[in-house]
Amino acid sequence: MARQLGHSHGAVRNAAHTLVTRGEADQSGSGQPSFRANAKTAAAATSAVISPPGTHSPRAQPTTARPTITAATAPKQTGPIRRAGGQLYHPRELADLPDVEALNRLRDADVPVLLYGPPGTGKTSLVEAAFPDLLTVAGDGDTTVGDLIGEWTQADGGGYEFQYGPLVTAMTEGRALLLDDATLISPKVLAALYPAMDGRRQIQVKAHKGETIKAEPGFYVVAGHNPGVHGAILTEALSSRFSVQIQIGTDYDLAKALRIDARVVRVAQHLARQVELGELGWAPQLRELLSYQKTEAVLGTKAALANLVGIAPAEDRDAVADAVIKAVGVKKIAPLTLGKQLPASAARQPPSTSSAHRGRSR
Repeated sequence: MARQLGHSHGAVRNAAHTLVTRGEADQSGSGQPSFRANAKTAAAATSAVISPPGTHSPRAQPTTARPTITAATAPKQTGPIRRAGGQLYHPRELADLPDVEALNRLRDADVPVLLYGPPGTGKTSLVEAAFPDLLTVAGDGDTTVGDLIGEWTQADGGGYEFQYGPLVTAMTEGRALLLDDATLISPKVLAALYPAMDGRRQIQVKAHKGETIKAEPGFYVVAGHNPGVHGAILTEALSSRFSVQIQIGTDYDLAKALRIDARVVRVAQHLARQVELGELGWAPQLRELLSYQKTEAVLGTKAALANLVGIAPAEDRDAVADAVIKAVGVKKIAPLTLGKQLPASAARQPPSTSSAHRGRSR
């Protein structure tokens, strides 16, 4: 399949696993798996987007073969794209292109990208939609070189074996690698990645006999950065490795299109302007707005508003509450909190046999 499609084995295997996860293909065998079409596969080919439109011919193709893109000739993918987990991503415009198309073109040209913006604005979702063959490293202060490159682990039959990390896997299989929250990772750890991103495109695994790993065509690094998050430091060494840096913010038009309460969307926009002016440190992003919508559907508007106030940082909570009160017209709003204990008679009881029978008779 990889040869026929002109994609890396890793990308094709990842897409096949996605089909299996969704029940749209079958998998058999251990070790090297086999994939087989089932009754749902044909429908998946017409209804599901496994890789984003505009995914090009083999990654090894010279970038000079690509024509100059203008607004008139650029493809427009405005419909939602299904990510590997089944969620839908709604493309946005970037440099007169759909964002997923722009990222694929940057990958073809081997131009690393840094996405930055508040948490919850869709940075990870965009990368997952653009690159179905994606591997992800969730960065934090405890991330080690071994988490990237690999380390020795105890084998089931005794003894030890070297388990390669996601960086080596992405390099050898020609896959995309996302460093999520990259600026939370220690600069000393990130230094192990840099030789794979420059002209050398290789690393040395000192822990495994000094083995040299070379990057296959298609290997690509993209990173996410949340400015203002405690401990997030964008060093000059890291910034200089990413030639393109793209700011990601919440798409409030999308929030309205998804039928999130328009009053709450206006609150989020108002608070976001205060953040831009330096008057506030936090505003609800698309992730929080989607969470509000789900909470409202389950617990009601009052509880959802209380929860929206409660998830704000303590120092910004009063300002968020005031904004909600003005927009919604309630007299008071406080974080979602447990109240007094309910009497036993108020507890839900299953219907008795007789009452259930009477209900069916009526």
